[in-house]
Amino acid sequence: MDFNRLMNMLMRLFGRKIINYGIRKGTDMVAGKGKPGAKPTAADSQQANAARDMSKRARQAARITRRMGR
Repeated sequence: MDFNRLMNMLMRLFGRKIINYGIRKGTDMVAGKGKPGAKPTAADSQQANAARDMSKRARQAARITRRMGR
């Protein structure tokens, strides 16, 4: 394997990990995990739990569609 192919493979691997990390952090922030230390109300915590579950399902769906595309 030549050096160029090896570098491309490594850059794609690390790039994918970095992008997935950023997407996960962004969805967690939107889901309410990134709020300051203020105590949330019951409705806020219920909505945050629903958003977290939805983001988890979205990640699972993305994983399944990637698997189907192989």
